[in-house]
Amino acid sequence: MPEMAKQADPRRWKALIFIALAQLMVVLDATIVNIALPSAQESLNISEGNKQWVITAYALAFGGLLLFGGRLADLWGRRQTFIIGLLGFAAASALGGAAVNTGMLLGARALQGVFGALLAPAALSLLAVMFTDPKERAKAFGVFGAIAGGGGAVGLILGGVLTEYMDWRWTFYVNIPFAAVAVAGAIMVISEPSDSRNPSKLDIPGVVLATTGLVSLVYGFTRAEEDGWTAGATIGLFIAAVVLLAAFVVVEGRVKNPLLPLRVLTERNRAGVYMSLGLAVIGMFGLFLFLTYYLQIVKDYSPVTTGLAFLPMIATMITGSTQIGARLMTRVPPRLLMGPGFLVAALGMALLTQLDTESSYVGLILPAMLLLGLGMGTAFMPAMSLATHGVQPRDAGIASAMVNTSQQVGGAIGTALLNTIAASATTEYFKDHAQGATSAKSLQLTALVEGYTTAITWAVVILLVASAIAFTFVNTGPQSGHGAAATGDGAEDDVPVPVMAH
Repeated sequence: MPEMAKQADPRRWKALIFIALAQLMVVLDATIVNIALPSAQESLNISEGNKQWVITAYALAFGGLLLFGGRLADLWGRRQTFIIGLLGFAAASALGGAAVNTGMLLGARALQGVFGALLAPAALSLLAVMFTDPKERAKAFGVFGAIAGGGGAVGLILGGVLTEYMDWRWTFYVNIPFAAVAVAGAIMVISEPSDSRNPSKLDIPGVVLATTGLVSLVYGFTRAEEDGWTAGATIGLFIAAVVLLAAFVVVEGRVKNPLLPLRVLTERNRAGVYMSLGLAVIGMFGLFLFLTYYLQIVKDYSPVTTGLAFLPMIATMITGSTQIGARLMTRVPPRLLMGPGFLVAALGMALLTQLDTESSYVGLILPAMLLLGLGMGTAFMPAMSLATHGVQPRDAGIASAMVNTSQQVGGAIGTALLNTIAASATTEYFKDHAQGATSAKSLQLTALVEGYTTAITWAVVILLVASAIAFTFVNTGPQSGHGAAATGDGAEDDVPVPVMAH
């Protein structure tokens, strides 16, 4: 330990500020544009058919290229990849803010996704290789976990303020100062261990199969939301995704220098993290999606007021991540933080199944948000750390990319699945109660809330499954510096002793 502390990068805490800033920019971008979309649609005369592509273009590029981006970070070096990602994301944001037609905006969103796929895994893997002392690692990942979980809610607030008081274009332009500060900081204070790169040749077949497979999967869920789960195009995309991703796994087991070494996936703790995080994000998307709709449509909140309503959840998420998760991670096994964390979040989500058109924010929504934030913050923090704990430095980028991939795919599934469930329940309620209704508007709002609560019920079940997976798969001990021995299932081969000397 003394040797590790002596050789630790003296600028690592300053570096954390700029890494966290870049992560916040990427995460909030997933929701900030959602609030601005109606204004952008009107300004650029975007058709109803093309409207969803403003979201989908980003999701497809980001989700499809994450594994490739993680591998490039291992190959080029995380710091260089981090800076390239920041500069590219800022340029794409400037293009989106200056868009004069639909094509220009969609192209900018796709470019944001491309550079986001470089930036996100580079940011997380920089933390993995810069913070090796267990207590310091816990604090660093506490900050990162809070941002990863709460950034979407920050996006709702910022998007509401910018759209209401300035212009929808500022939801793009706001990324430029974020990126400029992060680039300056990266140049000045960020470094990484010199021997942590993976100079192996790029696995081109793996890149092609992984990218096309993930794009098919994400796009399949997007089409399911619009065309239905039994539509020919939807089924075709899912079949293509299964075939391509299965072929990817086969190829990765045979090539000399795989894009995604199977040792990253087959270690049970990391597999448990990837699965439980992906499921938990579905639940989070359920909260953001339906609570935003409920507050604006049913309760008639303004965009700014809606965003501010999420502030208490952000506060408890930060508390759970930095004060509970980070403090206990070196003392208790991760499953005793992740499993109960997801259970507390499920309890908060369960409260929201009681929503009706007259529900009180203080009496029902606020307690639910507090529980959700506390649970998610507590669970996300050790999950983020464990996802890269025990990997060889040369695999840090690709392991980080898998965390982002599980979240991105979870988000795509959550949006499509829960939206479809909500729409079906709303339609069915409307049909069943249309004849006896005294007010068309009252019936419409009640039907909407019925749809939201039905979908939220499913989100509760999904969070319970995430908790069960965390309890079952994650069997490592406290992350106290003996990760190699503790992770089990062959993890001791993942962490050569010299790694800890960086």
